[in-house]
Amino acid sequence: MKAKIAGLKPVAVNLKPGVYWWCACGEALTQPFCDGTHAGTEFSPERFEVVKASRWVLCTCKRSKNAPICDGSH
Repeated sequence: MKAKIAGLKPVAVNLKPGVYWWCACGEALTQPFCDGTHAGTEFSPERFEVVKASRWVLCTCKRSKNAPICDGSH
C-alpha cells in the first residue's frame, strides 16, 4: 500500500535542535509532521534528528527516496 499524497510541494521549515517525526502515511493534519493518525495502519513515522538549527525542505508527496527530505519526486 502506498502512502496518501499529502501535497505536491515540499514544506520548508526552520527547525531547532531536537528529535522530530515525519509523517509517512500522508494522513496527518500536521503535515509534514506526524500526529499519530497512522495508528492501526502499516505505516510508521520517520524519526529524524536536527543537531544544529537549520532550514529543512521536507517531502509531502510521500514518494521521496530520501525521506523526510524532498528529492523532487513530486
